[in-house]
Amino acid sequence: MNPANLPFDSEAMLQGLRGWVECESPTWDASAVNRMLDIAAREMAIMGATIERIAGRQGFGGVIRARFPHPKQGEPGILIAGHMDTVHPTGTIEKLKWRREGSKCYGPGIYDMKGGNYLSLEAIRQLARASFTTPLPITVLFTADEEVGTPSTRDIIEAQAARNKYVLVPEPGRADNGVTTGRYAIARFNLEATGRPSHAGATLSAGRSAIREMARQILAIDAMTGEDCTFSVGVVHGGQWVNCVATTATGEALSMAKRQADLDRGVQRMLALSGTTNDVTFKVTRGVTRPVWEPDAGTMALYEKARGIAKSLGAELPHASSGGGSDGNFTGAMGIPTLDGLGVRGGNGHTLEEYIEVESLVERGRLMAGLLATLE
Repeated sequence: MNPANLPFDSEAMLQGLRGWVECESPTWDASAVNRMLDIAAREMAIMGATIERIAGRQGFGGVIRARFPHPKQGEPGILIAGHMDTVHPTGTIEKLKWRREGSKCYGPGIYDMKGGNYLSLEAIRQLARASFTTPLPITVLFTADEEVGTPSTRDIIEAQAARNKYVLVPEPGRADNGVTTGRYAIARFNLEATGRPSHAGATLSAGRSAIREMARQILAIDAMTGEDCTFSVGVVHGGQWVNCVATTATGEALSMAKRQADLDRGVQRMLALSGTTNDVTFKVTRGVTRPVWEPDAGTMALYEKARGIAKSLGAELPHASSGGGSDGNFTGAMGIPTLDGLGVRGGNGHTLEEYIEVESLVERGRLMAGLLATLE
């Protein structure tokens, strides 16, 4: 099977992808994510897959597991793992409208990671139309909470990965047309400051501002960033009335490191910030964590297979470990051969200028088809 001969069509792929992108699916809106999962499930059912719905929990959307017909169905095979949630709130489509500008196409979640998910299904569809039976059975798992650290579906992802020989993750490709063979470790933290209220006009000095303490701690957290470990605060809430000294303020912080030992030290530094200063209590609790994924022999052998396919298609395929977590952190850390960053090329993810390079839909679709057709 030569994937170069498969009739991928970028314009047809864009037409199908548009319905996915315009079905907005922010993580915190479970019903919206489930609507997106319904669209993907219907499409895969038409393709012949057996669809299983797994209910969500912790307030998140559910999970779709699709198994495609195969003589060896039930045996270890290939797991394609992707998330359908995005960081864009409902209504973003009015600000970041679907639009094609030359070689680029814009839309919320098109790059991270609906484009990669869609081209994966197109690869399966193209192989089926060519009446080609892959050496291994294929399972697709679409989840709903990756953008907040995968708190509700990590166990499902790991259990499904353990039943397969390979994991392919169509997260966005690297800017150099590369793929991802490792991911940095990431930890999230919940921050809470508790002060003492007073009237901000009449008795200002009697109060102890939780907002002031949160602001002080944000500067301290940012200042902890070094070469080994980064720290940042990305969410802050505080106060209710401008004429009241704020009693509470909350926030969320993120730490990332290339090595697990560095992250572990970073976690201890964050937790050590808890305490009471000037009658204001500051509390740090650990949230969800992604383990470091360092490439092993199995992952590098999988990468070499992909590099060979790319070369046959006339493209170089560099690789590297990447910052920013994915569900590949979990499967790679388990020791299961995992290749990440197999999705579209593009840029400006998580912003109102998120786009893909249209030609990468076909290029990466052929790469995915080549992997599905040759892995054994």
